[in-house]
Amino acid sequence: MTSFIAASGFGILFNAPRQALIQCGLAGMFGWIVYYILVDQGMDTVPATIFGSMLVAVLSHLCARLYKTPIIIFNVSGIIPLVPGGIAYDAMRKFVENDYFSAVQLSAKVMLLAGAIAIGLMFSEVANQIFKKAWGWFRLE
Repeated sequence: MTSFIAASGFGILFNAPRQALIQCGLAGMFGWIVYYILVDQGMDTVPATIFGSMLVAVLSHLCARLYKTPIIIFNVSGIIPLVPGGIAYDAMRKFVENDYFSAVQLSAKVMLLAGAIAIGLMFSEVANQIFKKAWGWFRLE
């Protein structure tokens, strides 16, 4: 529920159209649910983040087509619950406290999670392009 509020709240900050706020919230909520379930089942946070962001991107593609709205609105709002803000805060706090060993470890984790978000969004876009090409090829025959 809080992931829905966070995603739709960021949609408000991002000036998403009012009729798209529920879809923004749902994309973020479902991405977080996938992440949470996978981590709860014992998967590491980085691959779980990849799968969560892939779902957000797929849902964003669907919402963009259905509601004729730019995909960036759903992508940016939906990915917010997966952003590792708390870990980034802890990393900066460790730097300030001169605990460089912990700070570097946390910073590396933040970079891995940020990369996982980018990879998940990219995989979904590549899959969408392949599907569009294949669908167009089948339609011609």
